[in-house]
Amino acid sequence: MEQLVTPLEVREVVFATAKEKRQHYKEQAISRVGETRTNKLGSSMIVDEYNNSQDIWVRFPQGNMVNCTWHTFVTGNVKNVYDKSLFGVGFIGEGKYKPTVNGKSTEQYKVWAAMLQRCYSLRQQEKQPTYKGCTVAEEWHNFQNFATWYDENYYEIDGHRTHLDKDILQKGNKIYSPDTCVLVPQFINGLFIKRDKLRGDLPIGVKTCSRYPNKYEVRCNNNKGKRVYLKTFDTPEEAFQVYKEYKEKLIKDIAEEYKGRLPDALYNAMFSYRVEITD
Repeated sequence: MEQLVTPLEVREVVFATAKEKRQHYKEQAISRVGETRTNKLGSSMIVDEYNNSQDIWVRFPQGNMVNCTWHTFVTGNVKNVYDKSLFGVGFIGEGKYKPTVNGKSTEQYKVWAAMLQRCYSLRQQEKQPTYKGCTVAEEWHNFQNFATWYDENYYEIDGHRTHLDKDILQKGNKIYSPDTCVLVPQFINGLFIKRDKLRGDLPIGVKTCSRYPNKYEVRCNNNKGKRVYLKTFDTPEEAFQVYKEYKEKLIKDIAEEYKGRLPDALYNAMFSYRVEITD
């Protein structure tokens, strides 16, 4: 029998008879079952079933099986859904939710990936320092778990999409988890945005007055696209107190306006929300 062998480990062989060909591939299949390699993210994998070089089944330590080719196996290009492939913590997991459909990222995946990016990307935290020290609960490292929670809790109000928030229910919270997060319409989420760079060392809602030296003024978004001028004051403390009263009433009024359309946890958090001078 004359054999012509090509490079790498994928071989094209010429056989003298059909019987020799059948025998060769039978022996090859037997020899390759049980072979182990490591994929490019460090997961051990073993050939569980070998039908031919284009059709093999690989088993990972978690028990999940992947159908692939012999070439992808020997080059380590087999993907394991339990590989922590996103920012060193996130993995896809086993379940019905897919990262992409028809080549486009799913909504659940985009929200999940953005959450992990805020917490575990140093580059992102350089742009948004407020996320330094933030983490994601281990349960949500698994995309399937997060996507399930997201679908179960998603809603819209008057066409406004909702956004994932971690610190309205618990002020100052730095952990994304099912217990600490809520989905919030963007027009409500904007009520809680803090403009730290603009105010400097002054209390929230207070800025120095450009017209009068040593005076302080208060302006606040009325949640209808306008900044409302409240008044000018002699001290930052006086200015803050007016801002506090206006802002708390605004949040409470909006909570009442959408009562029954908001999740109970969000409504309760808004109704009892308190603006602090240390915010």
